[in-house]
Amino acid sequence: MKEEMVEGITSGEMAALDENCKFFGLSPLQLMENAGAGIANEIKKRFEREEEKVKITIIAGKGNNGGDAFAAARHLHGFDVEILLIGRSKDLRTEEARRNWRILKASGYEIKEITDSSELKARETALFADSEVIMDAIFGTGVRGKIREPELTAIDLINLAKDAFIVAVDIPSGLDPDTGEAEKAVRANLTVTFHKPKRGLLKRDAKKYVGELVVANIGIPDVMEKLAGPGDIRMVEKRKPGSHKGDNGRVLIVGGGPFFGAPTLAALGALRAGADWVTIAAPKSVSSVISSLSPNLIVQPLNSEILVEEDVPEVLSLIKKHDVVVIGMGLGEAEETKRATKLIIEDDASKRVVVDADGFYGLHLPIQTLKNKLVIITPHAGEFSKMELGVKSKERRVKVPPEDMMEERINFVKDFSKLNKIVTLMKGPTDIISDGTRVKINKKGNAGMTVGGTGDVLAGITGAFFAIADDPFKVATAAAFVNGAAGDLAFEEKGYGLLATDVMENIPKIIKN
Repeated sequence: MKEEMVEGITSGEMAALDENCKFFGLSPLQLMENAGAGIANEIKKRFEREEEKVKITIIAGKGNNGGDAFAAARHLHGFDVEILLIGRSKDLRTEEARRNWRILKASGYEIKEITDSSELKARETALFADSEVIMDAIFGTGVRGKIREPELTAIDLINLAKDAFIVAVDIPSGLDPDTGEAEKAVRANLTVTFHKPKRGLLKRDAKKYVGELVVANIGIPDVMEKLAGPGDIRMVEKRKPGSHKGDNGRVLIVGGGPFFGAPTLAALGALRAGADWVTIAAPKSVSSVISSLSPNLIVQPLNSEILVEEDVPEVLSLIKKHDVVVIGMGLGEAEETKRATKLIIEDDASKRVVVDADGFYGLHLPIQTLKNKLVIITPHAGEFSKMELGVKSKERRVKVPPEDMMEERINFVKDFSKLNKIVTLMKGPTDIISDGTRVKINKKGNAGMTVGGTGDVLAGITGAFFAIADDPFKVATAAAFVNGAAGDLAFEEKGYGLLATDVMENIPKIIKN
């Protein structure tokens, strides 16, 4: 059977958005309060009565899902609210959940703590007695793996309460938020999810768990989804504690000839961004100079004073030993270099490519090559003129809208990316990133970063992330933020005297925060 079209947001994307909201000043506590109010409002629409108090039993877990339910309890004026916590209050996982717990306790709410399944089973008959509504807030979107006790029994008992109306908070407990699969999950009559539906909720097989689906607005502005932030780093930076050398990315930098600083900055930027192994393939005229700049660099000398077509087989052989190739920094404008660059970019061996600087001379769009080739380009507005576009000659000269026409700029980058089936990271006072469908903007960075070399560092960061992450749009978004935020740290110390190396040295501070 053909899978249905699925929209919505993944749990990872939602977690990244939450982190970005916090970074830009929209606190998790505000979002939790709004979520609680949203849940309460949906219950009130269906059950608020003047002549009697409707009993609601809240089954809360120890995470933010439980915190949302604690906040909802305060908004349920006129209802008879009973709260059960599956676990101990001292084990509540977030400060926001603990804060809402303390508010309830101070307000006189009685909250029973359930620590084992036997306690739940002993109270099975009385647990939901006279409960017209049961609120499921055991697990949120972070649930993974096999469900254990006492949560497993709690889910069973909720599902046995046939006379009650079951309201799931964000997602029915036990349901995978991304796939909609479940070994065991709450079967809700109503699911109140936040901001956007999680993709799993929209799956056909999930309907029996979800019931009616309502999306509650919790105050996240639409523009917040377009702002690059620290949450975007988490989407691509996934280093495993038990990993070995090379497991966290092998990056090949192809650059140098007329210039040697640019590929060096890109390589060191990739290392600072977490790549395990970075090789620079550089013409022999500059290879020894590059080697002398840092003992951390692996340099493969090529055969000539500049990159030439005779070097292509050797470069392609190196590409096969690396996860991604970053090409263009310092290559120069010689015609034979442009031809060699084109051959490298378009070869089937180059499955993941980041193109920057002089690499644009060898970029003929759209690329006629394998369907599974992934390409990220990182031009500033003036560098679009270097690219060879496969359109009518009168349209070949790309005109980028000026900086004060931001909406037009965004549409330009989006359309350009869609037409050429690439990801574009257009550098500027505000970076614009698009894959032709999605758009992000990065507002981090400063006027001090107009100094030469910061774009080379960005290319290196992009390569490091692209070596370990599959989505080039998310890679480019994270790289733009890291580069800009590192530049802002450098500016705090050096002002307009900052150098590209200062930006590079601040990369680890941004990634680890």
